[in-house]
Amino acid sequence: MLSPEEKREIDHEIAILPQRKSACIEALKAVQRHRRWVTDEAVRDVADYLEMSVDEVDNVATFYNLIYRKPVGRHVIHVCDSVSCWIVGYRELLAALEEHLRVGLGGTTADERFTLLPIPCLGTCDHAPAMMVDADLYRDIDPARVGEILERYE
Repeated sequence: MLSPEEKREIDHEIAILPQRKSACIEALKAVQRHRRWVTDEAVRDVADYLEMSVDEVDNVATFYNLIYRKPVGRHVIHVCDSVSCWIVGYRELLAALEEHLRVGLGGTTADERFTLLPIPCLGTCDHAPAMMVDADLYRDIDPARVGEILERYE
């Protein structure tokens, strides 16, 4: 069941969009902000609320790579694995992240603080390698700074 706060956020989006269905991505993002990930039950609840089929909402949820359909940590690290990042230090950055977090790609730390995920592109090829922690973009990363960067996130 959607919470009153989730409904309020979704209603705000519905009010400014041409069709109720147009709020689907924002509705999923609202649910995720409150729950960290989108469960099958939440997909059904969003579908009911937006007067869509479960399949329509699930198709959006599984297509959009920033909607998490499995549990994630309190903070999600997206490490860019584009060609530009590969050329200028992706492997070293990934190794530093994996060593610091003690998890591989797709993994979540034992304390559920971080989940480490690949992302095809962060759109900052001129400042590679890059990663994003939650909504914070880090560019031109020296792998030696990984610990310092991650200390900012509780």
